[in-house]
Amino acid sequence: MNQNYFTDLKFNNKAIQENPLSKGEYDNCSFTDCDLTETDLSGFIFSDCSFKSCNLSLATISKTSFRDVRFTDCKMLGLKFESCNNFGLSFSFENCILDHSSFYNIKILMTVFRNSQLRECDFTECNLTGSILENCDLDGAIFDNTIIDKADLRRSYNYSIDPERNRIKKAKFSFQSIAGLLSKYDIEIENS
Repeated sequence: MNQNYFTDLKFNNKAIQENPLSKGEYDNCSFTDCDLTETDLSGFIFSDCSFKSCNLSLATISKTSFRDVRFTDCKMLGLKFESCNNFGLSFSFENCILDHSSFYNIKILMTVFRNSQLRECDFTECNLTGSILENCDLDGAIFDNTIIDKADLRRSYNYSIDPERNRIKKAKFSFQSIAGLLSKYDIEIENS
């Protein structure tokens, strides 16, 4: 079976509407202002690609490969990242909306989430070792048996992480958000 291979190409929404993406491998390609809502990207391979101002909400990403992929200003609601191809899985997110997405039981070491909205995301059994979650809204995000060792959450907010149910060794948190580590105790913390 022949695999389509695309390299160093630029895609925008008009081009994709005229010629929908073909299943294949995309290397060093850029996608700008593309509406990929509910698109089936199963089995696609994206290496060293960038997505800017794209909507990938509810896209199917079963066995999709994301290798060193950058998402900027993207809307990515309800994605099931655990269905991706885990081999070489590496991505970063900046100014993205990832509400209701799931990172269940995947290893995403050193991943950068910056200025992003991660409301009600599922990080159950996810390995976030060394990841940076900078200025992220984690309201309702689920952390259960999650490895957060050496992760940096100092500038993130609205999280609730039970230190007894998650590994947080050498993780960094801010004093202002310490209540997120103690929420299960239903105590009041005042800044005096």
